[in-house]
Amino acid sequence: MNPSDKFEDLVSLISVLRKECPWDRKQTHHSIKDNLIEEAYEAVEAIDENDFDELKKELGDLLLHVIFQSKMASETGKFTIDDVVESISEKLIRRHPHVFENADAEDDVKVAANWEAIKLKEGKKSILDGVPKHLPGLIRAQRMQEKAANVGFDWAKWELAWEKLNEEIDEWREAVSSQNVTEQKDEFGDLLFSLVNVGRLLGLHAEESIRMANKKFESRFRYIEESLEENGKAITESNLEEMDELWNRAKSEE
Repeated sequence: MNPSDKFEDLVSLISVLRKECPWDRKQTHHSIKDNLIEEAYEAVEAIDENDFDELKKELGDLLLHVIFQSKMASETGKFTIDDVVESISEKLIRRHPHVFENADAEDDVKVAANWEAIKLKEGKKSILDGVPKHLPGLIRAQRMQEKAANVGFDWAKWELAWEKLNEEIDEWREAVSSQNVTEQKDEFGDLLFSLVNVGRLLGLHAEESIRMANKKFESRFRYIEESLEENGKAITESNLEEMDELWNRAKSEE
């Protein structure tokens, strides 16, 4: 079997693997669900790095999981890959009446509001339905805020959200002083949620920003470790003053 750029050939290839490969044959929907999440994050990482060659590969891995899950479902008569394609096609047409039915859509704000209204007509009980509970906290906070904003529940300007953020900072400071751990967790969560809100109103993405901060911290901390190692010293043999000096040196060399 040779590589092909045809979708149907990839479907056939995965069918062969499902039948002939012992590892592929024993997989279930649940056994590879975490792999699906991992592949999605690897695709996001490629996007953040502007590595389009890697993105091409990671999107292929995601496509593999879509077809593989569909293949397993077809074996028990649940659905097929054709059903998946038809389902998303039908949904896109139904949720874009401004494109396919000449419905009113003045701008992207109106489109977003219409989208939420259509989803409610489809049987959703809440605007917030459809935001997965297992999303990372920052992503879920931002998505819920965006969905609420789509129907007008939002701050008129970011400065008002900033005032709320300062209010949450004061409440968290009081909670810390109280030494009540439950209250501290509650107020810290409110603070994070408000911070995400301010960033969103400024056009920033909380999860992307924290990934950038994590990457920066990792780079600087590894610099400390490598610098100490070059001097024959383990990081456990160093002290805060020395590490802080190396940290500042790493910042200056960025």
